[in-house]
Amino acid sequence: MIEALLSESQRALRDEARAFARDDVPRELILDMDAGKVIYPRAFLEAAARRRLLGLRFPAALGGRALGWRDEIVVLEEVGVLGTALACLYSLPSIVGEALACFGTPEQQARWLTPVLQGRLTVAEALTEPRGGSDFFGTSATAQRHGDAYLLKGQKRFIVGAEGADYFLVYARTRSDGDPHASISMFVVERGPGVHVEHVYGLLGTRGGGTGRVIFRAARVPVENLIGKENGAGEIFYQMMIPERMTSAAGALGLGRAALEVAARYSDRRKAFGQKIRAFEGVSFKVAESITLLDSAASLVHAAATAVDGGDDPGRVRRLVSESKKAATEASWAVVNHAMQILGGIGYTGVYPIERLLRDARLALIWTGTNEIMDLVIQHEFYRELGLSSSARDIEADAPEQANEGEKVFE
Repeated sequence: MIEALLSESQRALRDEARAFARDDVPRELILDMDAGKVIYPRAFLEAAARRRLLGLRFPAALGGRALGWRDEIVVLEEVGVLGTALACLYSLPSIVGEALACFGTPEQQARWLTPVLQGRLTVAEALTEPRGGSDFFGTSATAQRHGDAYLLKGQKRFIVGAEGADYFLVYARTRSDGDPHASISMFVVERGPGVHVEHVYGLLGTRGGGTGRVIFRAARVPVENLIGKENGAGEIFYQMMIPERMTSAAGALGLGRAALEVAARYSDRRKAFGQKIRAFEGVSFKVAESITLLDSAASLVHAAATAVDGGDDPGRVRRLVSESKKAATEASWAVVNHAMQILGGIGYTGVYPIERLLRDARLALIWTGTNEIMDLVIQHEFYRELGLSSSARDIEADAPEQANEGEKVFE
């Protein structure tokens, strides 16, 4: 975290988050999650709730602190040092809460959001399907209305938190014809008949977060569980991209910082050829590059948070949050690889946490939209902005032969 970017209140909030990560998360929990001994750490979320660290952006009346994204990313980075499983579980109340806070009724917010922020209920977002995750609007799960309820059929997979969630936020197709972007609805689906959770995934990293497959076999979902309008989940989906990508970005900063600090301390103690290895450019330059990567990504994440908090142009917000997710996760991946190289063979063992952080970091380039999808969004929004009227200088005219007739041929 770049200290100059933080206000006094944000530094105090950071210290709260650091105290939580230091004092409320036992070393044994992290080790047991990675070893498969803990499948879902509900106590972790309950501890965060006791410190009022969940859903910081939501109104105090709902259990939040009425803060902004610039505040929330400060806490997210500190939780990120714990690894991606805990960071993702911590982020779910913010992600799922976005839909309820922005599109839910007061009754829905009181029933499903406040208990989550208080640590009494846990949640998961059911988005990805076996046929793929990037093609969101191609979802095949269906919800057909029958009287006062919908019958939900289909399945979702790679759902972090599935094993322990009390309810799921589910996207399903509610119209078989017409524009796919106007044929999907969102529901709160509580555990119960027809909802089958299968913890089936042996993951490379990000273990212990209860990642599983959820199958809906004609699950009955009351009409009052519809969030927003029927066939209106496209609007919700685009809004949800903000918390999904901002949480991924900020958490990745914390993971990268953790790896850098371990490697830098090691390089200041380990000796070879009669001197500390930090004296060798092959090591010190990797440390310098890691610092620069993380500081650059952190600056971008803070800029995106400022844009969201300030109500900037929605297209520009989409671009900035996508850039942030891409930049922060790729920086984290590069930094943890540098750390592995600095530690050498000992980094490839369980003596240091670098091998676990490396396994964790790889998933961040895939989830909440692959970084290739981020590229699509970034360039699309940039071209849109490029086509808008501008008062900036026309740089294209600053060429000696720019007016030569017949030279600028485009077809």
